[in-house]
Amino acid sequence: MAGPTSDPTSATDSGGDDGHDDVLADQLSTDEVYQRVVADADHEVTSGLRELFFSALAAGFAITVTFLLYASVTATAETKFVGVLLYPLGFVYIIIGGYQLYTENTLPPVALTLEQLVSIPTLCRHWLIVLAGNFVGGGLGAVALAYGGVFDAATADVALGFAEKGIATPATDLFVKAAFAGLIVAGVVWINFAARDTVSRLLVVYLAFLAIPMGNLFHVVVSFTEVVYLALVTGTDPLPALTGFVLPVLLGNTLGGVVLVTVVNYYQTSDRRLEIDRFRNVRRLSLREWLAGSLAGRSYVPVLDTVEEIVRDPETYRILVPIANPRTEAGVVRLACQLASSREKGTVHVVHVVQAPRRWSTDAEEAPQDRIGRESERLLEDARRIGRNHDVTLETSTVVTPRSFEEMFTLARRTSPDLVVMDWDREGLWSSARAERPLDELTNRLPCDFLIANDRGLDPSRILLPTAGGPDSDLNAAVARALREVTNAEVELLHVVADETDERAGEAFLRNWAAEHDLEGAAITVDSGDVEAAIARAAADSTMLMMGATEQGLLSRLVQNSLHLDVIHDVDCSVLLAERPSERSIRERLFGAPSRARHPARAFRNRVEAPADADTGDE
Repeated sequence: MAGPTSDPTSATDSGGDDGHDDVLADQLSTDEVYQRVVADADHEVTSGLRELFFSALAAGFAITVTFLLYASVTATAETKFVGVLLYPLGFVYIIIGGYQLYTENTLPPVALTLEQLVSIPTLCRHWLIVLAGNFVGGGLGAVALAYGGVFDAATADVALGFAEKGIATPATDLFVKAAFAGLIVAGVVWINFAARDTVSRLLVVYLAFLAIPMGNLFHVVVSFTEVVYLALVTGTDPLPALTGFVLPVLLGNTLGGVVLVTVVNYYQTSDRRLEIDRFRNVRRLSLREWLAGSLAGRSYVPVLDTVEEIVRDPETYRILVPIANPRTEAGVVRLACQLASSREKGTVHVVHVVQAPRRWSTDAEEAPQDRIGRESERLLEDARRIGRNHDVTLETSTVVTPRSFEEMFTLARRTSPDLVVMDWDREGLWSSARAERPLDELTNRLPCDFLIANDRGLDPSRILLPTAGGPDSDLNAAVARALREVTNAEVELLHVVADETDERAGEAFLRNWAAEHDLEGAAITVDSGDVEAAIARAAADSTMLMMGATEQGLLSRLVQNSLHLDVIHDVDCSVLLAERPSERSIRERLFGAPSRARHPARAFRNRVEAPADADTGDE
């Protein structure tokens, strides 16, 4: 766990109105300690998976120091007490070094969850990542001790005895002893935030963790390391030990930290416990969000969130436009307004998503989020002016969050738009070309249609729409149709076939596709050979190129080098990438659509030319 942040509130007690000077308190009040706890937890729960996991891995490996010293000294000393004296050293490394230990995380993240500032699924995710990192680190340490020649025979026997003693202990006793250990660890975290100097923290950590071996208590990461060491040295099956020894210790540590410390400390604080800038006047998670997280809307309360709860009018077509810089992203706002103006009840919702620092600093004169909110409102006036020029309803909001990329999808789930229009992230080209991150590609579906714009003027006067069919092309057709209606855009349809023998079938396919999508009168072009080269040739005279973001699964496109990034660089016009929520199976998400779907013109020719009773296999 990272060390406590600087005191977010004044630690002075007012002398009242009698004119006496303020007196500096000798110690922080429970409210002030609680404020430091939740301020640090706010940083932790927004940490990335890699940052969190490797910090936890380092903590797990540091536990090896405790195991090593405890076994070595116990094997050579005449009394157990001498070995016990060195037991806390690994924990001192972890806490003073700011690493992530699972039992420490039964306090700060839980406090944030009790305040309904993060959801229960977010808390569980945080716990699982830290626990996994601790176990991997502890396991690596056990491997080093088992095969590194660190222990002599006597020390190895003592180390094995630690695990054997735990395995022989009844599960109920393990649970109770572990609950007391969890109480001690979470208490250390609380006092660590209350302490004003490093020496005091060091002393508290040392004495508290000294109580674990002296009281014959159990810590889950130490126990896991002992079990892994036992399995490696003796070759025994670790599964019974994990379920009968480590699991009761895990449950006991968790209960001791959460119930006996966090909840007690929470209820001993007053209603002023969150009177710090970061959490003042925030809208907490609803009960559904608190229980279900992002499935119900939000999983985390941003630093600043002015998005109002929206009750959808089924007759309204809503477009969400998340922007990072109102000065440079006017083009996507204008594009969204053009699309909305083609609808009878089109509404554009522009949300300024501001990347917040990982650690939130306070300002004595003014809350930073208030200052950011005012500046954002001023910058969003340009977006409101664009809305008035296009005579559409335009709403603006501001969200300040350390998780700006994820917030875009949270906003989409919360506001239920029909379409999200967002600008190209020039600092992360691949992630911008994808409307989903890799894990989302394999596990989730988009909440709505997405349109990602590479803004080079976003002039819709001459639109090139390459298509091979599919839902993404359907979305592009709807966008092109709206722009043709609003701006009198010229639309050209392009289909690329494998060779010249398929060109006639390609023309028939495009005419049929144009009729199905109300794009009659659009110019039709059929080319053959390399797809990207054909698109680049056709786009030479175009002002806007529309493409599907994901025609195939993620891995297949990476392997085949078919992400279309080269053609996006090769053309001079603006590019729109469209993606619709997909019903693809896990297999299709991993390996893409069947190869026969890549040449719909050939499939179209087969359907037209085959006898009526023939089975072409294309359906």
